[in-house]
Amino acid sequence: MRFCIGLLMGLFVSQCAHTQQKSTDRELFHPTDSNIQYIGRIDYSDPMHLAFTYPGVQIRTGFTGTSLDMMCKLHSGYFMAEIDGGEPFKVSFLGNTIVKLAHDLQDGTHQAVVTYVGEGYENLPEFHGFFVDKGKTLAPATNVPQRKIEFIGNSITCGYGIEAKSEAEHYEEKTANYYYTYAARTARNLNAQALVVARSGIGVYRSYNGPQTGDKVNMNTEYPYTLLYNNQHLWDFSRYIPDVVCINLGTNDTSTQGADPTLLLNGFKQLYHQVRGHYPQAKIVFLCGCMMSGDQLRSAQQALDATTDYAHQQGDAEVYRFDFTPHDGSLGYGADWHPSMRQHEKMAGELTPYLKKLMKW
Repeated sequence: MRFCIGLLMGLFVSQCAHTQQKSTDRELFHPTDSNIQYIGRIDYSDPMHLAFTYPGVQIRTGFTGTSLDMMCKLHSGYFMAEIDGGEPFKVSFLGNTIVKLAHDLQDGTHQAVVTYVGEGYENLPEFHGFFVDKGKTLAPATNVPQRKIEFIGNSITCGYGIEAKSEAEHYEEKTANYYYTYAARTARNLNAQALVVARSGIGVYRSYNGPQTGDKVNMNTEYPYTLLYNNQHLWDFSRYIPDVVCINLGTNDTSTQGADPTLLLNGFKQLYHQVRGHYPQAKIVFLCGCMMSGDQLRSAQQALDATTDYAHQQGDAEVYRFDFTPHDGSLGYGADWHPSMRQHEKMAGELTPYLKKLMKW
């Protein structure tokens, strides 16, 4: 059951040569075009078909002319698009491979930002390029944030059920939307890039309702790789060096009876060592919440506090703790009791000033 109680990369500019393909009325620009910039964990092994699985992967470009179409693999899922900083809108590649992002614009130079907002380990989305008006071109992306955050998490960070009307609804791909999560909102609030490594139901040692001894697959086993549930491609951590890493895990580990406190603590310690090993200069913040309460909350907080203390004992003073206010239903719920859109807005309202002060942003 899918349930969690609970990009450089910063910036990658392809060094491949510019290529384009003409049709009768459109120009196709492939993913290798130097004007396209990427944020997120992306597999570049097939440069014409860029693959990714985590939410939050972002594709940015400028373009000239009056229109812009995007091409992806069939069934790639949902994206949020923004044109010239305007109102974001959702597009789907579930039934087609080419989607119109802009049309009938004033002829000139425009900017597009497209963000993958689902969990792609089943759809295995791929980006195949952009179409513009015949005779027009892509242009450099502008206003790309320089600050960088990495978010490691579970369904809360993914935006599970965030567009659902109530807790009575169960998981549907169409009601998940990373764009409206505390993570995405916080990054926008702070004018920062966000790289996301998150999956609904995952834990630091034990996924939702897993055995007390832990699951063979958890965040620690998946963190080294570019794509979720695919150990063929190790992620190149030099592509994206975050200023701060926010880790929001533990909800699934403790959400059902049987969590082992020692294994939970060891799982957090292991993840801490992985993150610190790759990012020796980054600040690390262990987040807690907002779905837990009672014994579950206390268990997670104790493990997070102990991990933070452990890091300090190792001489690492740049590890911190932050607790979200537990949700109580006053702002509604998303699917399966997950945080509602309003709850995520509240969470971002709590995390934004904390990070702003911590990072002196």
